[in-house]
Amino acid sequence: MKKTLVLLLLAISLCSFVVHKFYVSVTQIEYNQEQDSLQIITRVFVDDIEDLLKQRYDESISIDVKKENPKVDQYLIKYFNQKFKLVVDDKDTSFTFIGKEFEDDLIICYLEIENITSLTSIKISNELLMDVFEEQQNIVHVKNGNQRKSLILEKGKSEGLLKF
Repeated sequence: MKKTLVLLLLAISLCSFVVHKFYVSVTQIEYNQEQDSLQIITRVFVDDIEDLLKQRYDESISIDVKKENPKVDQYLIKYFNQKFKLVVDDKDTSFTFIGKEFEDDLIICYLEIENITSLTSIKISNELLMDVFEEQQNIVHVKNGNQRKSLILEKGKSEGLLKF
């Protein structure tokens, strides 16, 4: 009887611990003065982006690190164009999707914005995954020469301005 009560209490206490998943992306933006460009690297969890692509575009899509699916790139480009925007020195910009790679449970997307001759201010709007996950946070680090600045963006505050 005592043993059963102890096991029951242990089971109840273990059930009270709920695994909480983090919903986060990390974007690094670096101004490359020699190439007059912004080089952008965005890291998101593969399962999160796969859930998003299934909900928005194609329920049958699967992100397989061993088998390339050309639709994944098309959907990523379309989604990034809708949810990720940069205004540099009061000028709207558009990026080129360079490619992606996988690292453990992350998908790493490479973007570039060319013809950036200076960087004195950057307005960042990053709503990636916020339409799917209420708790989504998007961390953005910007490097301009030896200056580094960061933002944490979330639903309701998905854009910020950094001045150099």
